Amino acid sequence: MQNTVEIKDVKDIVIRFSGDSGDGMQLTGTIFSNLSAIFGNEISTFPDFPAEIRAPQGTLSGVSGFQVHLGSQIYNSGEKTDVLVAMNPAALKVNVKYLKEDSVIVVDSDSFTKKDLEKALFATESPFSELGLTTQQVISVPVTSLTKSSLESTDLDMKSRLRCKNMFALGLVCWLFNRPLDVANHMLSAKFAKKPILVEANLKVLTDGYNYGQNTDMSIASYRVETVNIDKGFYLDVNGNVATAYGLIAASENSGKPLFLGSYPITPATEILQELVKFKQLGVKAIQVEDEIAGVCTAIGASFAGSLAATSTSGPGLALKSEAIGLAVMAELPLVVIDVQRGGPSTGLPTKTEQTDLRQALYGRNGESPIVVMAAATPTDCFDMAYWASKIAIEHITPVILLTDGYIANGASAWRIPDMEKYPPIVPHDQSLVDANEWRSALRDDVTFARYWAAAGLEGYTHRIGGLEKDYDSGAISTDAANHQKMIDLRQAKVDRIAEYIPQQDLIGDEDADLLVVSWGGTYGHVREAVENANAEGYNVALAHFRFISPLPENAPALLKKFDKILVAEQNNGQFAGFLMEKVPELQLSRYNKVEGQPFSISDLTEAIKQQLGGE
Repeated sequence: MQNTVEIKDVKDIVIRFSGDSGDGMQLTGTIFSNLSAIFGNEISTFPDFPAEIRAPQGTLSGVSGFQVHLGSQIYNSGEKTDVLVAMNPAALKVNVKYLKEDSVIVVDSDSFTKKDLEKALFATESPFSELGLTTQQVISVPVTSLTKSSLESTDLDMKSRLRCKNMFALGLVCWLFNRPLDVANHMLSAKFAKKPILVEANLKVLTDGYNYGQNTDMSIASYRVETVNIDKGFYLDVNGNVATAYGLIAASENSGKPLFLGSYPITPATEILQELVKFKQLGVKAIQVEDEIAGVCTAIGASFAGSLAATSTSGPGLALKSEAIGLAVMAELPLVVIDVQRGGPSTGLPTKTEQTDLRQALYGRNGESPIVVMAAATPTDCFDMAYWASKIAIEHITPVILLTDGYIANGASAWRIPDMEKYPPIVPHDQSLVDANEWRSALRDDVTFARYWAAAGLEGYTHRIGGLEKDYDSGAISTDAANHQKMIDLRQAKVDRIAEYIPQQDLIGDEDADLLVVSWGGTYGHVREAVENANAEGYNVALAHFRFISPLPENAPALLKKFDKILVAEQNNGQFAGFLMEKVPELQLSRYNKVEGQPFSISDLTEAIKQQLGGE
């Protein structure tokens, strides 16, 4: 007889899937996230990869995780976990710090042998007691054995059968959260379409996992998560890298300029290149070159030839590209540089996230080389900011660095395919705007100070572009001292003037708040929740989250000066705070800095906000 279980109604919930890199936790989490989005939940995900490519199986360094936060109003991937699926003892140990006191832990009991415990550096054979897990509810399921039994009649070898155990765990979690399997079946069928035997095996194990939860007398409540009424339209589950690629394509289509990306693979930015190569039918040219320097130089060549040119990288690659970016400044060519920030310095923490490239983006070139710097706030905001970066680059004829980070690049949210007619048009600042008889390479707009851009090879527009200083009037090489000062001032004025063409800085909260929290980039979701938590406890806190950094939005200095207390929260040692002090010297700032390779702790940040206002 089928058991009767309690169903808990919750506003939001956090689930974390964790196991070895080969346990398929990323696929499991992705399918469950997509199911939840289709079911009407807002979602935010956080894939947490190990830095080692092939860490020894069952060890702490090889743990791979995928966290999803779902509910009715979601800003981030969540902090503490309501449900943890741990496929081995190492996964349990690594994730114990994220568990809530009343959380549910689902473990594969077959993977908790003495040998497994020793690999995970447990001192005893009682891992839950050793970790002090006395208030959590542990659901021990022989996932490996049940998967073997489920597939004993198939033609798959034993290794392939064991790879399906993540689907048993997924089926169990689908039962736990009342998720129908129809959509999951469709996703698996599409993923393994070329291997019907894998489709059949995974679907069978998924169903058996679901039925195990349904038919086994487990003393655990299942969950019903609050859904939202979303705007009608077509939705995709996209991560920040994919959204960035789509934003570049949209800008290319809107501007009429063909898109070119020259790039070299680097974690966590490689997916931008991988996504763009799929769109040859839209005229996209995406090329993998031999190194980072070649990536930016091919993009500069494409820009000289009249393309919307971009290059993608991470912090180490941005360092290598710095001289060529300076060339684009000197030559006054449009260029979009996407830096998906990761832990540094040097090779650092390739799969972890932080915001430590800001100073490099602002100042990391020889000479006075001002460029535009922007930062995306969420995975889906990467689309908008890639579009804006392209718009500014080809309307103001300047390099633009767009900063994202590992957290939003790999994390995903449901994205409504936008109506592009609602986006601002992109009008290239090219030779078509001037009389052909008056054109010269140094001719510029007296309002924006941008020179007019003519593609190489256009009849009647012959010119040279190089890295030596130019004469203001003729564009010829010049070593004149006064002219050099004039060109230095001009290039800075061109970037400063862009402040008049970007959106005003938004304020979330009360202009008379007792404290303004300032943040930028991919920390948005965590900072906003911390601010809302403080306000819910009776404090009066406002938030200014910056997406446009250099130049600052035109109203930003006046907005900041309204507040006596300002707390700047960022995942570095105070780079944006220092930049704000440079631009608005009168400000008195406090700083909240964490550089741990992980997203902010919402609870810690909430406490820091309260302490600024005298709270405990």
